[in-house]
Amino acid sequence: MLPDLPGTDSDYVQERTELRTQVARALEQQATPIVNDAIAVFPFAGVEDADSDTSNRLADLILQLLAVATRDGEIETRSDLVGDLRLAVEAGGISVKQLFGLVYLVERAALDELALDESFGATSEPWPSLAQLVRRSSFDLLAAYAERLTSEPGDGALIDPLTTLHTKTVLEAALEKEIQRAERFGHPFALILVDVDRLSEINARHGYGSGDRVLERLGILMRNYFREQDWVARFSGDAFAVLLPETQREHALLLAERVRTTVEGRMALHDYRSEEEVPVTVSVAVVFAEAVDANVRAEQLFDEARQAVHRAKLAGRNRVEKVEISIQRGVVPTRDNPLA
Repeated sequence: MLPDLPGTDSDYVQERTELRTQVARALEQQATPIVNDAIAVFPFAGVEDADSDTSNRLADLILQLLAVATRDGEIETRSDLVGDLRLAVEAGGISVKQLFGLVYLVERAALDELALDESFGATSEPWPSLAQLVRRSSFDLLAAYAERLTSEPGDGALIDPLTTLHTKTVLEAALEKEIQRAERFGHPFALILVDVDRLSEINARHGYGSGDRVLERLGILMRNYFREQDWVARFSGDAFAVLLPETQREHALLLAERVRTTVEGRMALHDYRSEEEVPVTVSVAVVFAEAVDANVRAEQLFDEARQAVHRAKLAGRNRVEKVEISIQRGVVPTRDNPLA
């Protein structure tokens, strides 16, 4: 899990600010080789048909936004750069999944170039913090882009209209990107799937408006409960999913259990026609990936989560089931060998 920056240590904050500024400046100074390296592997993100102007424009905008997020720690959703990126994506016919892949490739090219920098290369003391800054910035970039789409027309495939959360399309793209990052850097991540118990029965007995109220309230809970860099989505008609980047097993399980108990304790509905209290519970799956390789796909992890939810329901519902995935890699990245 990404650590919070301590606000009470002024020396630490000053050092972090200086590192942010140095890294952003280096990204801007090395823009040409980073963009060229990224474009060379753009076909691996499925954009082999894009012309050179489109590829250059996309890579340049992504890198500019990456530098802004690295320097400032955030991206203003309404900024011209985010708007320009959206226009470039639409003009190039780029899908959400492809965009996430392109951001990962630019992030990877940027880290490869920074690793050669004499001031803070891959063997230097600040390298782990530096690499984390750049990776976090790519999440900030994509979050700002997704938020921009939420407030503008034409986002029906990306935002669920009932809950205003991301759709499965966005989650799948984010998960594919996280698999690539995890395969390269060796950090763990988790996927949580939350499925409402007996929602069809609630709809049949109390009306579909009651079911929608459950989903709306659960969507609000999920949106407010997780970190900004976590990807929260409506996964299906009665299920929500959350991708937790760089998260340890114990923390993912704790979050899943807290969601379950919060729903059980606070989300009961009141049917004003019958004066009946309608209990609401969820069955939850936690898929924890200790290590993955490039052969793992998002849909495989979704299947694991669905099967775990099914086991939870067979075991009585209102419980958490966990799945652990660990695919051994040939070389595990270390501080001495961060680019393995």
